[in-house]
Amino acid sequence: MTHRPPPELIKFLKPYDREIQDLALKLRALVLAEMAPCYENIYDAYSAVAIGYGTSDRLRDGIFHIAVYSQHINLGFNDGATLDDPKGILLGAGNQIRHIKIKTPEDINRPEIRAYIRRARKKAIAEARKLGEPAPQKPAGVVSTVKAIYPKKRRPK
Repeated sequence: MTHRPPPELIKFLKPYDREIQDLALKLRALVLAEMAPCYENIYDAYSAVAIGYGTSDRLRDGIFHIAVYSQHINLGFNDGATLDDPKGILLGAGNQIRHIKIKTPEDINRPEIRAYIRRARKKAIAEARKLGEPAPQKPAGVVSTVKAIYPKKRRPK
């Protein structure tokens, strides 16, 4: 099943080179193929266009995100610091988030990308169960919401 990108997302991606726009939309399609039905939260942020994915529209329920920059895209894992990384491909040194840098369509086609997405989703759901949280209500499809538009930008014009 394909999930058309919301018009707002297309608008937010317009300042980027065509290759970056295409890469962002291809990565989005892959994420949704693994994650849907889900919630998609779109941010037109200061230094990147960011798209978060989770089991609700709340930021705390986010599992991973896509961050679009002028030269590459990051597939970020919100709890990546504790995510198994058997291939040693997660980047970052913070307390929580790790990411995989995507620069080419070939990067998206690496089989471990899907495996990491599945692992992160499974881990997030298992941790919610451990905390006694009720199973999230699955939406009928992909619920896309524009969460924030920042007036100042530090990215392509």
